[in-house]
Amino acid sequence: MTDARMRRLQAHRAFELEPYPDSMGALLDQAAARFGDHPAFVFFQTGERLTFRELKERADRLAAALARLGAVKGTHVALMVPNGPAFPITWLALARLGAVMIPVNNRYTARELAYVLKDADADFLVIHSDYLPVLEGVDRAATAITEDRVIVVGERRAGPRHDWDDLIDGAPAAFVPRERPSLDDLLNIQYTSGTTGFPKGCMQTHRYWLLMGATSLHTAGFPVKRILVNQYFYYLDPLLFITMGLFAGATLYVCGRPSASHFMEWVREYAIDFCFLFEPIFKQPPHSLDAQNSLELACIFGFTRESHADLERRFDTTAREWFGMTEIGAGLYVPGEDSHMVGSGSCGIPTPFREVMIVGPDGRPVTRGEIGELCVRGPGIMLGYYRKPEANAVSFLGEWFRTGDLFREDEQGYFYIVGRIKDMIRRSQENISAREVEEVLRAMPEIKDAAAVPVPDPLRGEEVKAYVQLLPGLRPTDVPPERIFAHCERQLASFKIPRYLEYRDVFSYGPADRVEKQQLIAEKADLRRDSYDRVDKVWR
Repeated sequence: MTDARMRRLQAHRAFELEPYPDSMGALLDQAAARFGDHPAFVFFQTGERLTFRELKERADRLAAALARLGAVKGTHVALMVPNGPAFPITWLALARLGAVMIPVNNRYTARELAYVLKDADADFLVIHSDYLPVLEGVDRAATAITEDRVIVVGERRAGPRHDWDDLIDGAPAAFVPRERPSLDDLLNIQYTSGTTGFPKGCMQTHRYWLLMGATSLHTAGFPVKRILVNQYFYYLDPLLFITMGLFAGATLYVCGRPSASHFMEWVREYAIDFCFLFEPIFKQPPHSLDAQNSLELACIFGFTRESHADLERRFDTTAREWFGMTEIGAGLYVPGEDSHMVGSGSCGIPTPFREVMIVGPDGRPVTRGEIGELCVRGPGIMLGYYRKPEANAVSFLGEWFRTGDLFREDEQGYFYIVGRIKDMIRRSQENISAREVEEVLRAMPEIKDAAAVPVPDPLRGEEVKAYVQLLPGLRPTDVPPERIFAHCERQLASFKIPRYLEYRDVFSYGPADRVEKQQLIAEKADLRRDSYDRVDKVWR
């Protein structure tokens, strides 16, 4: 082990011994006391702002109001709202109560919302008025969400539903929970797609979020002050940024609608010093002011290695690969001082609180340099998938979580991702279950079978391609692409809808009676050929 690696390991161990709050509510108290009237959030497209003191006061009031409605420690509350103050206030109010938040993708259809509400055993739903038409399509009999358990953010409407603002305005400023949450109490059921069709809910505790926030600040390696949030709050990353902000007193600058084309403009305007930077941002046309920014660190994920150095030169910043998952939080990172790793493609070394190993198909560690599945363990990883004992049984080797990603380790102890075992498509920042897309397609009466595969895309990383086999006697003219896409639009969030569609007369099946997708992928170099392109509306 090199001297530099030994010093870094010692620094990690010293950091792991540092104390941290015993709950997210305690962290909120700490932040309000330390940072007071300093801005915690700036919603720059609406002009709304929240100081740390205001954030605590509104979260406490909402916690008191929710308690009056019957919410207690362990109550499950789904949250479907756009980017705005309601999301962080509600999350932290639930943290104060010891209740559990279920963030819901605000692009979900009624079918998808119904699944999450039922699967997560949601007791209440906080929803923006813009999304009420989606709720109207949900069969409420299959859920516990009666009208008096719906809390509406936004436009006020008469009826048994509660108004989010009225609840806060009518609640006392001080709140003490009946039962204080502890580090290992559940805080989030965070849904992530997998190979089992519908999304699975990752059970994340207070410890999960506290350790991920503190670890991310430690691995950033500088005093973070201004963070750009260019994602929707229901994702994992913005919740991490909230936690980082509470620890560091950093201000989060939050957009209402994410944008790759405006990203660097916002970085410059708000003097952002820390952000997550994805490849579509780099692929925007160069601007003469690109290098005129205050970025200290841009975290990247699976960035094209050939473009890594160009990214640093163009934006005059340090860009480092990080690796994390909804299931484990932070996992690997490339330290800022490791400039020799630029362009290597490495995900780096384990973060504090994390151990990793690479195993073969038999579950035994492989020799360094060999390819195998990355497994991770450490305090604060998810408790498991909610109500999914079968998935939990195959996802853990004892206390080690199996990531489903293929990795190798080099002689210096740096880790490299090689591929994915899981049958999942990664479009931009979204994980899409191929099986869920296939199930929706097969639900169409005219379709006998279907397969979904990833198609490499320079802008989004991967696009979704669907292969469909029609029932005997039907031709593509009988079931044109427009009908199939319209069916998908009614059943799937927009990011899951296939871009490419190819008709097949027959599929080849493997021993488990599953379509042999690798054979489909190997048929041609350009998977777009012989497909209908939904975006460009042409046959390729």
